[in-house]
Amino acid sequence: MEKKNLISITDFSKEEIIRITELAADFEQNPHQKLLEGKVIASLFFEPSTRTRLSFESAMNRLGARVIGFSDTTNTSVSKGETLHDTILTISNYCDMIVMRHSLEGAPRYASEVSKIPIVNAGDGANQHPSQTLLDLYSIKKTQGTLDGIKIMMIGDLKYGRTVHSLLEALSHFNAEFIFVSPEELSMPMEYKNGLTDKGLKFTEKREIGEEINSADIVYMTRVQRERFTDHMEYERVKNAYVLRNSMLANTKENMRILHPLPRVNEIDPDVDSNPKAYYFEQTENGVYTRMAIISYLLGVKK
Repeated sequence: MEKKNLISITDFSKEEIIRITELAADFEQNPHQKLLEGKVIASLFFEPSTRTRLSFESAMNRLGARVIGFSDTTNTSVSKGETLHDTILTISNYCDMIVMRHSLEGAPRYASEVSKIPIVNAGDGANQHPSQTLLDLYSIKKTQGTLDGIKIMMIGDLKYGRTVHSLLEALSHFNAEFIFVSPEELSMPMEYKNGLTDKGLKFTEKREIGEEINSADIVYMTRVQRERFTDHMEYERVKNAYVLRNSMLANTKENMRILHPLPRVNEIDPDVDSNPKAYYFEQTENGVYTRMAIISYLLGVKK
C-alpha cells in the first residue's frame, strides 16, 4: 500500500473526511478493536501537550499497538543537536507510524518527505492541527446531525490558532458560514479569508461577540496563546479580550453547542460548564475515537 500521511487537513478529500467521521462512530460503538496487534507507533512530542498526546496514545493502545516515543526532548539526542532529518530517519526504522507535534511550522511536512512510514501531524506551530479538526467535525456531526450548511462563530485568537485554520479549510467543503470574532491584532489571516471568497462562502468579521451569537449553530472558542507571542505586552493587551459567560447564552439556539480545543485559561467562565450547550469535555472524548479512525485508516486496516 502506498504511504499516506496526514499533515494538513487538505491531505484528505471531502469523501475521506466523511469516512473518518463514520469510522469514529464505529469505534465509539466498539472502542476495543485490536486491529494493530504487532504494530509499533512512535509518539514524538517536541512541544508540550496533554489532550492530543494522551488521546493519541489511548487510541494506539485501544487498537492494540505498542507505543514508543517521548514528550520531552531534553532526554533525547535532539538536546545534543541532532537534526530533525536524522531523528525521523532513525525512528522510522523502529516503528510503523510516527505521530509528531513540533513548534516549527512545516516540520511534519518535512518529516513526511524523508520518512518511509506514515506521518501524522499532531500540531505544528500556528499552522495546522488536522486531527483536532477531524474530531471537531465529528463533534459537529454528532451534535448537529450534519456537516452541511453549519453557521459557526469562531472567537478569540484567529491569527495564531492552528485549530481554527484547519477547521475553516475542512468546513469549506460543506458550505459553512463563518462569523470571525477577534481583536484586530488576532484577526483571521487574509489567505484564509481569500480562500473563502474564492469558494463563494460567506463570512463576517466582528470585534465583539454581540447578538450574532444567537444565530450560530456552533460557537468555537479559542484561548489567546501566550507561547505564540514574542511581544509580552501585546499578549497582556489581548489575553482577556473575550470571556464567554452563561448569561450570553440565554437567546442562543436550543441545539447550539460550544466547542473549545482546550486548554482554556479564562475565555470560558466556569459557570458555562453546567450549561447543556457546553460540549468541550465531550469533545475531548470524541478525540480518542477520531484518532483511532485516523490511525487505522492510514495504516490500511480500516477502509
